[in-house]
Order: sequence, then C-alpha cells, then structure tokens
Amino acid sequence: MQSLENHFLIAMPSMQDPFFKRAVTYICEHNEDGAMGLVINQPINITVGELLDKIEIDNDKTQQAAQVSVYAGGPVKTDRGFVLHSPKHGYSASQTLSSDIMITTSKDVLASLTTAQAPEQFIITLGYSGWEQGQLEQELLDNSWLIIKADPKIIFDTPVEKRWEKAVSMLGFDISQLSPEAGHA
Repeated sequence: MQSLENHFLIAMPSMQDPFFKRAVTYICEHNEDGAMGLVINQPINITVGELLDKIEIDNDKTQQAAQVSVYAGGPVKTDRGFVLHSPKHGYSASQTLSSDIMITTSKDVLASLTTAQAPEQFIITLGYSGWEQGQLEQELLDNSWLIIKADPKIIFDTPVEKRWEKAVSMLGFDISQLSPEAGHA
C-alpha cells in the first residue's frame, strides 16, 4: 500500500456528496488502518476571532488573522479544531507533516494566532474527514477522487474559491474531458 500522506484528494466532478462536492482534501495520515484528512476549501460562517471567543481564548480582533474564515474539515468530530500551519520553531505540540506543513490541535497554538508569535501561514478546520481500513482505496477504485502531491501554496496562498481549480490544473489536463466511469484493464 502506498501512503497518500501529504497528498491532495481532489473530488471528481461527478462527486455528488454535498460535503465533498468540489472538495480538496489534504491527507494528514494514511496507513493500513485508514486515513485522515482535512478539507481545505469549504469555508464556514465563522472567523478565527469568533472561534477563539467561543472557546474562551483571548485574541486581538485588530489583527488580520482574526478575520480569516474557519473551514469545515470534514464530517467527523465537527466540534474539534485542527490547525494546518507553516513551520514554526517552538511549537512542540505541532506534528510535522512535510517540510512546509505542520498540524496541531494545541490551545497554545490557537492562542498565538492573533499575536506576533503566530505561524506565518495557517488555516483552521472544524472536523476532519476519515476513512476506515480499505475505504479510501475503494473510493479510489470507484473513481471518486483524483490524487496529486500536496502543494502548500494551494493551502495557504490560493484564494479559497480557486483551490479546486488550481489543484485540478496541477494534473495537466482538462477535467471536463474526464469520464465518471472508472476504467479497469
């Protein structure tokens, strides 16, 4: 089994599940037990500052970071927050996913987001996307997803409404030419 950690799952145009329609999901973990990822292009109607207020973390509303949208990371444990962020020394609670991306659920990191100690780039998701053993592999066989190595520029620098198109363009072909039918030789 090849791990898809640090890859994007790009929803095929035929994906009808409302949660995953045109979704780009960053895969944080993938092993023989299953997979876990965060959808990076489904903003919800709450800002970082509002979220921090809800969980009683002081924050500076004058900072641009407080105005950033929070994302729906997936349908599992939607009350749990995840922060994908650029590397930052001193964040011992953060796990390195690649040379450009770290993940944490630490309140210490959340508390720093509107301060000078914040990572240079970050997104917050509520909830995550999870697959049981063999489930993601079956969805790939069913032609539900396209796979491409993750690009941190799509997560951190691309406007949210263009993330799906930008990820698709990295594949090097016109997605409108794809058939929804899986081919098996």
